[in-house]
Amino acid sequence: MLFRRSRKLYIKIMRKTKKRVVVGMSGGVDSTVSAILLKQQGFDVSGVFMKIWDEKNTDTCINKSSCYGPKEKDIEDLKSICSDIGIQIYFIDAKKQFSRCVLDYFRKEYISGRTPNPCVICNRFIKFQFIPQELEKKGVRFDFFATGHYARVEYSQERKRYILKKGIDRDKDQSYFLFLLTQKQLSKIIFPLGNYTKQNVRDIAKQYRLDVYQKPESQDFIRGDRFFLFDKGTKPGEIIDIKGSVVGKHKGIIHYTIGQRRGTGIAKGKPLYVIKIDSEKNRIIVGDEKDLYRDKLIALDVNFIGIEKPTRPVDIIAKIRYKHPGAKARMYPLKNNEIEVVFNEPQRAITPGQAVVFYKGDEAIGGGFIK
Repeated sequence: MLFRRSRKLYIKIMRKTKKRVVVGMSGGVDSTVSAILLKQQGFDVSGVFMKIWDEKNTDTCINKSSCYGPKEKDIEDLKSICSDIGIQIYFIDAKKQFSRCVLDYFRKEYISGRTPNPCVICNRFIKFQFIPQELEKKGVRFDFFATGHYARVEYSQERKRYILKKGIDRDKDQSYFLFLLTQKQLSKIIFPLGNYTKQNVRDIAKQYRLDVYQKPESQDFIRGDRFFLFDKGTKPGEIIDIKGSVVGKHKGIIHYTIGQRRGTGIAKGKPLYVIKIDSEKNRIIVGDEKDLYRDKLIALDVNFIGIEKPTRPVDIIAKIRYKHPGAKARMYPLKNNEIEVVFNEPQRAITPGQAVVFYKGDEAIGGGFIK
């Protein structure tokens, strides 16, 4: 009798102290396994799916493999998955917020001759801000918010700050897309996959006999024709070389990015690359591949994560795009929340609008947008 009472008391205490976590879920293998791992660790787990697809675009964009695309099949898959693993799923309508925050930014950057990074903006303002806030409005109580990103969050007792680190799977590390997160956000975030490889994750899903283990990945914001989102910015203009001579016509600056070779429609007996986009004059400037290399950049809207903004030069590894391997550089603090980055060796196709993220070893110490 005493044992039964003690056990009931133990269960009651455990129920009161069990931490609750909501997992941002997409119907893919990464978020599914994240939920499974958290359940194994003893969390009270539920899932949330954010609805961002605008049905009015169905006739112009039917690609389901991108992040921003039709989701009917994903929703049905997700309901089945959550039933299989025994968790509740919530649905948040984020279409209006996503349009204002991410799509408007996406359009503005392209029209201004820059190449946007919508994943960074979505993570900071939609996934890790708007969605948790909407859950709270619905009365959903939770202690942590989790996603299937391949990254790690740790707390430094020495610095009294949360730090962001690369995932151990170097081919899948996604810390680059998370540099805008705040200390408040990081304090409530769990990345269950940070210490796993992609193959580990697929193996776990297979062990649970979930068909999602072989589901193809969906990383691109828009895979295929993104230009259905634009109602302007496609005005034709001149393509000039670095000497100012007109060498062709372009179909609208939103169709081009720095480093692009194909699609310019220029045949001059040698490859020519987009080296600059002049939105004010509606021009594309092309040159040889050697003209793509630069040894410095200015980053604006810089956010530092595990450290305060430096007051003196700091040696770093800088990544100028997601698949960039990173290069040795030194960063110099400037005014107005800007940083100058000077590379030890010139880098190819430094692209305005893209993110540059600063690393010290495995730690992403901060980042900004290339000016």
